Amino acid sequence: VQGTGGSSAVSKCSAAARGYIQDRFLRLLVGRRRRRAPLVHRGYYIRARAVDHCVQDFLLKTQSHPRTQILSLGAGFDSLYFRLKDMGLLHHTVVYEVDFPNVACQKATLIKRIKELSALVGDIGGEGLGVITFSGEDYKLLGLDLSELSELERALEEAGMDNEIPTLFIAEVVLTYMENSRSDALIQWAAEHFSQACFLLYEQMHPEDPFGCVMQQHFSQLNSALHSLAQYPDCEAQQRRFFEKGWTECSVMDMNEFFTRCTPEDEQQRVQALEPFDEYEEWHLKCSHYFVLTASKGMESPWTPLLSNMTVPHCDGPVRMAGSITAVECATHSEISGLRRYGHHSVLIKPNVILTTGGFGEEDGQHCRMRNFHVLIKHAGYWKAGCVKKENPDKRWDERLYHTVSCLSSSLALVVGGRTSPSSAGLGMLWLKFPETSNASDPGDITVELVSLQPPAEPAALRWRHSTTEVIFKGEKYLFLYGGRSAMEPVLGDWYFLHTQELSCTVIPVEGPVPESRHSHSACSWKGGVLIAGGLGAVEQPLGSVFFLRELEHGFQWQTVETHPPLIPRYSHTAHVHDGKLLLVGGVWFHSSSVPGITVIDLMTGLCLDYAINVEHLEWPLMLHNHSSVFLPNEKELLLIGGGGNCFSFGTHLNPEPVSLSLSNILTSH
Repeated sequence: VQGTGGSSAVSKCSAAARGYIQDRFLRLLVGRRRRRAPLVHRGYYIRARAVDHCVQDFLLKTQSHPRTQILSLGAGFDSLYFRLKDMGLLHHTVVYEVDFPNVACQKATLIKRIKELSALVGDIGGEGLGVITFSGEDYKLLGLDLSELSELERALEEAGMDNEIPTLFIAEVVLTYMENSRSDALIQWAAEHFSQACFLLYEQMHPEDPFGCVMQQHFSQLNSALHSLAQYPDCEAQQRRFFEKGWTECSVMDMNEFFTRCTPEDEQQRVQALEPFDEYEEWHLKCSHYFVLTASKGMESPWTPLLSNMTVPHCDGPVRMAGSITAVECATHSEISGLRRYGHHSVLIKPNVILTTGGFGEEDGQHCRMRNFHVLIKHAGYWKAGCVKKENPDKRWDERLYHTVSCLSSSLALVVGGRTSPSSAGLGMLWLKFPETSNASDPGDITVELVSLQPPAEPAALRWRHSTTEVIFKGEKYLFLYGGRSAMEPVLGDWYFLHTQELSCTVIPVEGPVPESRHSHSACSWKGGVLIAGGLGAVEQPLGSVFFLRELEHGFQWQTVETHPPLIPRYSHTAHVHDGKLLLVGGVWFHSSSVPGITVIDLMTGLCLDYAINVEHLEWPLMLHNHSSVFLPNEKELLLIGGGGNCFSFGTHLNPEPVSLSLSNILTSH
């Protein structure tokens, strides 16, 4: 448990060095320096932001009191006291910190040794007396085990804590490491023993979904299991817990909501621009698995720092499911791990052959950008998997992620866009050629030749997380290239019509309401036009709009598809059209109570139904973002390939096997 405190201090330090948080004291308190990934920086930014937001609100609301105090539980090497003191916010507030004796002793030694710190505190001696390892005028550092309540009470009394003045308790990922009976007792003790009290809690939730499983497993492997998750799995349970333990006001929100509602938009944009970033799914999943809670009792006016004045809709309450669809592991006759990947693309190149290219995943036991192409062939009711022979292996594939592949004939496909790293420019276009034969029954029968474009590709293709969809205008085929993002633009809203013969951009007039810019949306061909659904829009907010680009005599027209109930905003899903119904598969949304399954939109009536995916037959968490999917209309079978990602600092999860869903029940006409 102490190890988790050390590693989170190193992460905060790295976030401060990159400008996410303003904190010049952390580097003095943290010995080790490591540069963390942008995803980890964002995670620690939102944590620090939530705590600071609430602490400063407490100091503001109680500034008319002659004396107030803050008690930080399991404070570790946190710099909170020094930042508040430096900002001149501690005129009449004493800060108490409690942690294990060896942590408190180490920190006390550091403070005495480092001039910048000791000068701020003004050491008045008196430390070394039992549990008090450091004692300044407005700062007391105590070394003891939090779960020993009577000892804690005695030590705080000795250090001069006053039960009658406004007191803020802070527990930032601390209580969950204690047995529930002990953390519950601490929450109750704080409410009973202090007449004017506020509590700030930040920790994990939602252990049951795929990301939650990976998160729990990580902490168990560190030998620091998260105890509160089983009994208090969500915001509502945590809120009930505080009411039952004697607190009279309590509000709670997950970190997606905190970032959206309690962080000013200019600050959101500042943080989003600090580093090249392309891990939106994992950022939003991390935020939906952590919450901030504030509770109070006995205060002159209720303490409610989480009530924001922003008018963002509150997406609470469970999603109503119309039913469920059972997922089964795909029966494949092979033992190759080539489909453990994300950010790839899969396409049906023959009625029974699926080609998968690109992405990041597992190759030869290593995690890397994928070089090998991969096929699944359905033969005699079974899928066979194998690597594809490249006719010209020296040709650069560029190991791309988030590209598209469009089949233009039975022997030709076009790769558009994609990226290597998020800071590099997008990649252009590439032809893939494969033999005409349609009787392939073995992966070894399939070869692919890579052909560069002469002249080089349209600059329009230098993007990723876009869509490329076949449309028909005046009997001619075009590829409609839409949205995405680039190294320069975090979100694009433009479009191009690529003539499939010359691959040049053709100007075709488009009228109607222009959809807002987006990436990681879905796009399907329908009636000669395109259906665009969802996506991640400006300021990284999921979108719930559906548009149809409809062919007219002289061009195309954007039309809004109204859905009812309204489609829950989502992105990073896949989509298929069958028999007048639009199917959306997986993705990421901000409803932390469940994960997206299959959504069916009736394009005639607009009726929108959500179905859960039943995963009881799978022995591993099924992560349905950055996946690919292929729909086989005759069998009404949906094949889910790959998916997953870097789950914050909890490790990478890649779905180990393709998964098959039978959709015949939900696609039969009612």
